[in-house]
Amino acid sequence: MARPNPVDAEGIVSQVAQMLRTARKDQQLTLDDLSQRSGVSRSMLSQIERGESNPTLATLWNLTQALGVDFAGLLGGEGERPPASGQVERLPARRTPTIDSQGERCRLRILSPPALAGSVEWYELQLDAGGALESDAHAPGCMEHLTILEGSVAVQSGLREETAEAGDTLRYRADVAHRIAARDGAPAKALLVVLTV
Repeated sequence: MARPNPVDAEGIVSQVAQMLRTARKDQQLTLDDLSQRSGVSRSMLSQIERGESNPTLATLWNLTQALGVDFAGLLGGEGERPPASGQVERLPARRTPTIDSQGERCRLRILSPPALAGSVEWYELQLDAGGALESDAHAPGCMEHLTILEGSVAVQSGLREETAEAGDTLRYRADVAHRIAARDGAPAKALLVVLTV
């Protein structure tokens, strides 16, 4: 099965810079205002908006939540159009928004429709050997459900850590800092569902 092409790093940085700058200005926010809302430093915001920094997934998440914008749309997903009556919509793999974070050695394919961002979202998470997805706390009450498809992972949520193998599911709080990491020096793949209540 062919792997979808991830969004190229230069293209995503440019796209994120433009969309974040536009969203901030549309809301008449200064960099200081957005920094206070998101917890992202003013200097980092400035670098992101100039296209000089490739933000982490956690930083992108914090910014989209602070601005109230669609996470999937920010990364190139198209607006959701429900299929016509009696039709089945097909989203080709090449059009599935993919975040390729080389520093963390992980990829997230955004599988959920953009309209559900902030309530229920699902992703295919691929971790290279030694890869990890580290996230700051999401909204209060947020939970993650991680079903391991291949390999072995360790999940840390707050001070608790649990490991799981292919076929296992872990459920944990995501309103605290949390981390998903590949184990045993091997890659891993999982389905990640994020529920915000």
